[in-house]
Amino acid sequence: MKIGIVCYPTHGGSGVVASELAIGLAKKGHEIHIVSYAPPFRLRMFHQNIFVHEIEVATYPLFKYPPYELGLVTELVELAETHDLDLIHAHYAVPHAASAYLAKQILNSERLKTVTTLHGTDITLVGADPSFQRVVKFAIEKSDGVTAVSRYLMKRTVEEFDIQREIRVIPNFVDVLRPSQNRDLCSREAWAPRGEKILMHASNFRPVKRIADVVRIFAKIRDAIPAKLLLIGEGPERLFIQQLVRELKLNADVHFMGEQDQLEPLFLCADLFLLPSEQESFGLTALEAMNCGVPVIATDIGGLPEVITHGETGYLFPVGDIADMAASAVSLLGDPARLELFKAQARRRAEQYFSADDIIPLYEAFYEEILNS
Repeated sequence: MKIGIVCYPTHGGSGVVASELAIGLAKKGHEIHIVSYAPPFRLRMFHQNIFVHEIEVATYPLFKYPPYELGLVTELVELAETHDLDLIHAHYAVPHAASAYLAKQILNSERLKTVTTLHGTDITLVGADPSFQRVVKFAIEKSDGVTAVSRYLMKRTVEEFDIQREIRVIPNFVDVLRPSQNRDLCSREAWAPRGEKILMHASNFRPVKRIADVVRIFAKIRDAIPAKLLLIGEGPERLFIQQLVRELKLNADVHFMGEQDQLEPLFLCADLFLLPSEQESFGLTALEAMNCGVPVIATDIGGLPEVITHGETGYLFPVGDIADMAASAVSLLGDPARLELFKAQARRRAEQYFSADDIIPLYEAFYEEILNS
């Protein structure tokens, strides 16, 4: 198949999944055309059968804001005509799904199909904004096929937008071979020279991630056992979190790592991953941690219970329950046998239910279904 994939190039889950899907499809011989305003960070290396097309956005004094959506539509129309695309796969509803629909209308093509994948904040945050709600609903209803990354997100989309059509659930996935390829790239001694336990959090540092909870959980853990915390990511909360670390006198034990393109080497150094978000439609970083054999302590919200098995691959608690999260972490880290069991179970769950080798064929089958309908 010849497939155009539209995505954001940032470190968020939608860009990661779109890039990894492109890599997996290209390995199977499909011709993949990535459309974005910059090369996605997971696609900066050469991959056979993947072609990256950057959107050109006109800047005129007349425009207060550059017309990204129209630049995207133009690129999709030209791409479909030049490369005879079979399908456009839009990751994230706004504006990618709507732009794909408009491109199809301009082409006046019945053969070209559009698929939209909903990732989370395009529904729970952006889509909930009244100024976008009708556009999101329209884009979902006009797509030839729609998928969601979790059962939670599918149900919430149906309820909030009164969607009558089918939304297929195809979960996020991981390359189960990648941890073995990165096993020797991180040195525990560099972060924990005295054998301290290593905890980790990775996100875009937005308020919804509750990174202050991460720091306060860690403070309680460190009061009980020697530990270090690795904070990975950038975003609007970073300065506030740095100030909180200073106030709690944790400077020597908290390391700000900034954005990292590949998380596996760092996960392979970690003992425990913390994700106390107040909203997660799937929790891709939790799955990536489990793929590296790292148990996860997280909140019992959104799609996280579909990823983490409470009491087996980690623990789930209500939002804001810092005390119980910290207590469970201390208990688990203080029990070497149980910690090793949780690590093995976390890795096994990622392999059995979320392997790219199993999930990517679901997308292939869905494409074929849409093209033949």
